[in-house]
Amino acid sequence: MAAGLLAHHAAGRVDVRSAGSAPGEVVNPSAVAVMAELGIDIAGESPHRLTENAVREADVVVTMGCGDSCPIFPGKRYLDWDVEDPAGLPPEAVRPIRDEIDRRVLVLLAEFLAEA
Repeated sequence: MAAGLLAHHAAGRVDVRSAGSAPGEVVNPSAVAVMAELGIDIAGESPHRLTENAVREADVVVTMGCGDSCPIFPGKRYLDWDVEDPAGLPPEAVRPIRDEIDRRVLVLLAEFLAEA
């Protein structure tokens, strides 16, 4: 959801990648549904495993609970967003999670664009 929201709000101004330390087999159907409510289609996305190369190439790395399994490189900006995992939750429980992620994405985007 974070990548979809950031890509939507950034409108091509930043390169967005999404990956996880233990990605599922498919994108969470409830996440797909609540994102579609905002006109953001993530149905065609697929989960990817986080690689050291992806982190090395990033300016900002946002984690959501990957802890020690995420590679750390000097000079990178790391943010750990403590948000509930939407896995297995129905859409009505995922909406507040989506909205919290959206709030954080907007703050991050504003900070990033101000620094650019």
